[in-house]
Amino acid sequence: MSGVGKSLITAGLCRIYTRRGLRVAPFKSQNMALNSYVTADGGEIGTATALQALACEKEPTVGMNPVLLKPSTDTKSQVIVNGKAVENLSARDYFRKKKSLMPEIVSDYRSLARENDLIVIEGAGSCCELNLRKDDIVNMGLAKELNAPVILVGDIDRGGIFAQLYGSVKLLSDDEQELIKGLIVNKFRGDPALFQDGVDIIEKNTKKPVLGVLPYTRLELPEEDSLSDRLSNTKVKDIDIAVIRFPKISNYTDFLPLERQSEVSVRYVDDLAQIGEPDLIILPGTKNTIADLRWLKKSRIAAFLKKNKGKIPILGICGGYQMLGRGISDPDSIEEGGTENGLDLIPMNTVMKRDKTTRQVTGHLANGEKIRGYEIHCGVSLYKSGQQKFKKPLIYHINGADSDHEGYISEEKLVAGTYWHGFFDEAGAVRTLLGFLYKRKGKPLPPEINVSQREATLKELDRFADILEANLDMDFIDKDIL
Repeated sequence: MSGVGKSLITAGLCRIYTRRGLRVAPFKSQNMALNSYVTADGGEIGTATALQALACEKEPTVGMNPVLLKPSTDTKSQVIVNGKAVENLSARDYFRKKKSLMPEIVSDYRSLARENDLIVIEGAGSCCELNLRKDDIVNMGLAKELNAPVILVGDIDRGGIFAQLYGSVKLLSDDEQELIKGLIVNKFRGDPALFQDGVDIIEKNTKKPVLGVLPYTRLELPEEDSLSDRLSNTKVKDIDIAVIRFPKISNYTDFLPLERQSEVSVRYVDDLAQIGEPDLIILPGTKNTIADLRWLKKSRIAAFLKKNKGKIPILGICGGYQMLGRGISDPDSIEEGGTENGLDLIPMNTVMKRDKTTRQVTGHLANGEKIRGYEIHCGVSLYKSGQQKFKKPLIYHINGADSDHEGYISEEKLVAGTYWHGFFDEAGAVRTLLGFLYKRKGKPLPPEINVSQREATLKELDRFADILEANLDMDFIDKDIL
């Protein structure tokens, strides 16, 4: 099922074999996620695949995630093929089309295989959705196409581990069952020796070896799944940041570098009563800006933000940035369609366009701190008389151009916005923001904010790889699977 740990275990295996000196790459033929990443050539892939590429110490490429689905409404998704948005389709229409994507998927896989010693493929959701088996291009359908050995992961923390693993194996056809080479019990709390009877029962009934029982481990790594327990944090610390949890929230991985700070709380709130008295409110990215702006008004959070202008600092990112303006229009129904008045906290208007901006970017903050990030948006935001740049921008010298700048920040620095995702990955951006917030509270900035997100992520990947090596039968994986 979703959320059992496939993405992280894939990243961990990538890290293990990369550390052993092999040329390794991740592959996920089809992903559905609202958290996405932009590759160096401007393509769009899932965040989990980008993390796995980092585990391999490789630059992420669109060939690692040929198909990405980004839900825009309850019934439609934007379909991204080899990094580019091609159309918005209903689930019914996509199911009719997806089998035709298999040749392109296999071609991307073959290209990766020619350049690497090992490809670690991640499936999606459940491997045995019987109603989807006929046109499967991401789970056993792909495994059969490539004759790839399969490891099945179950989540004991949710309960029902026997039904998960036994049921999944036995619902597969005989030739698919032959591809299952081993099972992993993930997220076990307590002494794994106490579950040895359970391991024996699983192995007896499935006729498959249990490769390991992995301990429940909290990791500070980017996630793309809406099931993340990070979104449920309610604890308030010295510096309290409230991120508005839109129904279509996207790229909340932006805030992991803030969550890593020991004296900072990042709370994801979707109710006015949850906001409290934060030091900063962030409006994050969203896959449907107008729909989520209407939700913001209905929830009364919009009125709260306008009422507290000048009292609580507000930062908007991508779709959240667009909401801070005077209005948003979507004449071609790129997302929701229609027009909606914004919060009128930034003097700009946004129009949704068919051409999607996807690019990596570098620049500087006003204090000279170097930052980098990436843009993923359909809207074009215009300031006053048609200008696309503010006199007081948030970011300067975009991609080395002295005259190019982006975003907005008010004179008193209490309202700011940018299209950039990922800019907190640089320690300098975190220091700048927290320095401002600590100064407002009359407190000194802690000295430990000096590690970039990349460095922290690699350290966590190494920690997780060590956990896998200590708890999995790596000899069996090396000899009988690889």
